[in-house]
Amino acid sequence: MMMYWKLNPDKKTKVAVTEMLQNVGQVDAGPGDAAKGFCAPTSDETQKILENMVTCESDHLVDLDDFVEMTRNYAQGIVPSSPEPASTEVELAPSEDEESRGGSWNFGGSGVLLDTKQTGAIKKAIAMKSRLTMLHYPLDSVVEVKEHLVDWASRAGVQWLSTVIPTQHVNTLIFFFIISNLTVDLFAFVIPLLVFYLSFVSMIICTLRVIQSSKTWENFRALTSLLSRFEPGLDVEQAESDFGWNNLEPYLYFIFSVFFVIFSFPVADKGWIPCSELSTVAIFFTAVSYRSLSPMAATYARRAMVIEVASSLCELTRLVPENVTFLGILGRTFATLPLGESVVLQLSIPCLLYVYLFYLFFSMARKRGFRGTYCILVPYLVCFMWCEFSVVLLQNSTAVGILRTCVAYFLFLFALPVLAVGLGIMLLIQLFKWFLELELTKMIVTLVVCAIPVALRLWTRFSTSILGVFRSVTRRGPVKFILLCISMVILFFSIYVYHAEGQKVYNSTLTWEQYSQVCGPPAWQSKGMAKTQIFCSHLQGHRVTWTGRFRHVGVAETENGAQSVINMLPVFLGDWLRCLYGETYPKCEPKNGTNQTASGTTPVAVSLPVLLRMQEEEELCQIKALAKHTCHVKRFDSYRFQVTVGMIRNQSAEADDPGRDIVLMASHEFRQVLLNLEAGNMVEICTKLDGRLGSKAPAFELKAINCLDCVSPLLPGGRQVKIERDWRRTTVRALNFAFDFFFSPFLSAKING
Repeated sequence: MMMYWKLNPDKKTKVAVTEMLQNVGQVDAGPGDAAKGFCAPTSDETQKILENMVTCESDHLVDLDDFVEMTRNYAQGIVPSSPEPASTEVELAPSEDEESRGGSWNFGGSGVLLDTKQTGAIKKAIAMKSRLTMLHYPLDSVVEVKEHLVDWASRAGVQWLSTVIPTQHVNTLIFFFIISNLTVDLFAFVIPLLVFYLSFVSMIICTLRVIQSSKTWENFRALTSLLSRFEPGLDVEQAESDFGWNNLEPYLYFIFSVFFVIFSFPVADKGWIPCSELSTVAIFFTAVSYRSLSPMAATYARRAMVIEVASSLCELTRLVPENVTFLGILGRTFATLPLGESVVLQLSIPCLLYVYLFYLFFSMARKRGFRGTYCILVPYLVCFMWCEFSVVLLQNSTAVGILRTCVAYFLFLFALPVLAVGLGIMLLIQLFKWFLELELTKMIVTLVVCAIPVALRLWTRFSTSILGVFRSVTRRGPVKFILLCISMVILFFSIYVYHAEGQKVYNSTLTWEQYSQVCGPPAWQSKGMAKTQIFCSHLQGHRVTWTGRFRHVGVAETENGAQSVINMLPVFLGDWLRCLYGETYPKCEPKNGTNQTASGTTPVAVSLPVLLRMQEEEELCQIKALAKHTCHVKRFDSYRFQVTVGMIRNQSAEADDPGRDIVLMASHEFRQVLLNLEAGNMVEICTKLDGRLGSKAPAFELKAINCLDCVSPLLPGGRQVKIERDWRRTTVRALNFAFDFFFSPFLSAKING
């Protein structure tokens, strides 16, 4: 209040912000010795504080209550937001001169909305003015009419095209084509990388916001110094605690982003993560985040930073050659002490430094009645996380990669124009190669085909709603949007992993004789089919390995999204796309019998892929004469096979009973081995009991198959196994890495999956 009257020497009820800023010099006339121990801000600093404090009120008059409320909010760390956009309604606000004159535009003193009659009169006046404009400027009027006609014609044409083109069917086919090419392996490869890079970007954005908030902290310190000149009893520590609490949001988002980075890094493919380049980025943000600490936090964090860097350097000495004995001692583990089944205590020099670092963390948190947790410790954790992550990235880097990074940053700083020209030339060369290989044509055609139905739908129906939803989500900031996307991806992927894992019983000892006795013909005769099926449902999830005789295999399902899309198009366009995306039939030349005989006397060693290719070409030559197209897209086919295996009783081939056959559903990856099996081959199968247990010819999912008496060179050697990811082991590896990230080298996790 005293400062407000200093800024308002004329004692006005309301004063303009510009007038307050002009009277900043009056504040410096106050008692300078009121707040001892504080450096009083200068007039320029005071003006800057006031400008930041009254940003949202820059175009309004401010009274005493408004100024006190703004000062209180700013002192608590609530930075004033930008003013909202003006309303779309028509509103007239009278000026002071018109108020004093009581003119014809004065509608009530403070400005009111126009009524219906006045609005109608204004609309008529505007319409009359537009007619006069058309008479004075006929050429401009014609151009305006032409633009309206073109706009109307384009909208009508788009609506007509949307009714002619079956957008619903095309969208569905494109969707299924994309889904058919998305495999579990692709998701397992893409999702960890996507989560890692999005989280890393979120960490950078949050760090930049923390750096920006450090500037706000400087203004806040200047404000407390200014207020303490008028109020010597001001509780500065409580004000700083309130300021730190109200500005805690970017730190919390940073910690959440760090958790996502930690859990995705051990799972992601390191070949697609430039660890050397990212390590230099992490080191840079370690230094920048430390420099951005407030003076209060920097006082306590300086010692912790030294201990952390020393512990990290000792940890990195494990990477040096063994002949360097002195450096090896710094990172050597002298003894290990198990603490339970999953945690190990490592006694070493980095361990002792880390224990002291944890003590410093506790000392930071207990300052000011444990308000130092969010005033000192949490801001320092930003620096701590960047430092620890840089050590992890350096451990996964190579000497060549670090050297490449140094050279790259040197070129980026001192030879940026040359680097830009080189990158441009490389891009042009790559585009030229794509054009020669028709990859660019494929890309353009694919984008056009996918964009037509989407563009039509967005233009005609959902453009406003989709854009509105996107704006409403992104309006709260990119960090929240990134964390929301990551959370949704991890949630859906976790649900899928949980469903894929299920409640399985691995390596069951259940034999075929036991299953046949409990769930086969003897049980059907004694209990009946329905009771047997209910009773055998208790065996759901058992993974068994049985031996049987291969009978036959058939194709149960065929999926080809490209063929479905091409069949929807006209013939000429479909043939062109079939040759663009597919393959042409081979040139089938008649073979010379003499050459075949001569070549038959001299055996030539041919690899398995070449044999498979030759076999495929022979089959295509047989069907080429009957096919109606010159090209095909069969390489996009994905088959699901139905395999019939006759089970053997008592390990005897004579006890083969066709009534005891089982049906196995095999995925596309078993194609090579199944198509080269012959009827009667002895096979060892591995499957999981699921589905209609206890019925005739139960259908199971084939997990592995091994031919016991095959001699064909077209069969792959060994056991053909269905590729299944061990999600449990992957999760355990991520948990181990996360534990070691926070507690190593003090504690180390040994969690077994």
